[in-house]
Amino acid sequence: MGAMAFFAGLLLFVMGMGKWQETGSPWWLWGSLAFLLLVVVTALTSRDGGKG
Repeated sequence: MGAMAFFAGLLLFVMGMGKWQETGSPWWLWGSLAFLLLVVVTALTSRDGGKG
């Protein structure tokens, strides 16, 4: 995962958290947290920069 993909994932997470604050729906909260976990795990497991 490259740096651009990582920051795009963080941006999507922040947007999801904003949607959660707008709506108050727990689906947005848990979906955003699950997405953040996915982004972090992917970033940690692809330390070669996504070239492999």
